[in-house]
Amino acid sequence: MSRPRFLSDHDLNEHIVTGVMRLEPSLEWQRVRDVGLSERSDAEVLAYATEHGYLVVSHDVNTMPRAAYDRMRSGEKISGLFMVKQRAPVGPVIASLLLIWSASEAEEWENQVGFLPLD
Repeated sequence: MSRPRFLSDHDLNEHIVTGVMRLEPSLEWQRVRDVGLSERSDAEVLAYATEHGYLVVSHDVNTMPRAAYDRMRSGEKISGLFMVKQRAPVGPVIASLLLIWSASEAEEWENQVGFLPLD
């Protein structure tokens, strides 16, 4: 079992990433641009995240969940996907991500699609 690690999609509000990293510097977080996936499809981002054990965090509520469900329907896994609505308040999203990191194991999120902030 391992702690969750996160990969932010190209469109994720940078204040979320910065806030999480400021509060918990030991948390592992990558951005798609940092790993050369900026121009890649949602399916490719999910494949990379699954191969490397990252939970994806994205604002792309229109296409990313569809790509995740398509992947699972075809028998492939996802390591986990968290969707954040564009207008979601940043503070509760940061708190939710920190809770996920501190109170769960990465494997618990396999093949799960969730929305942040948690209620």
